[in-house]
Amino acid sequence: MSDIHYTIVEHDGGWAYKVGGVFSETFPTHDHALAAAKDASARQELAGETSGIRYQDGSGVWHDEVARGDDRPHADVVDVGAARS
Repeated sequence: MSDIHYTIVEHDGGWAYKVGGVFSETFPTHDHALAAAKDASARQELAGETSGIRYQDGSGVWHDEVARGDDRPHADVVDVGAARS
């Protein structure tokens, strides 16, 4: 099982959560970003249906895989900005 970390950060004049190198939308307050990250991380762990996925990697190569609906990552929220909110 893999781990996904939703990190709360200051972003674009407000607050956002970041997963890997990708930012969420910008929220007006730290608390709004934290609530959104908690919601997103909880949904990340929900089981779903097994289905085929197709994606293109950074080199432009297409891949076909099967995503098992019960193989969900562990997701958590890292709140590094709590002291500054």
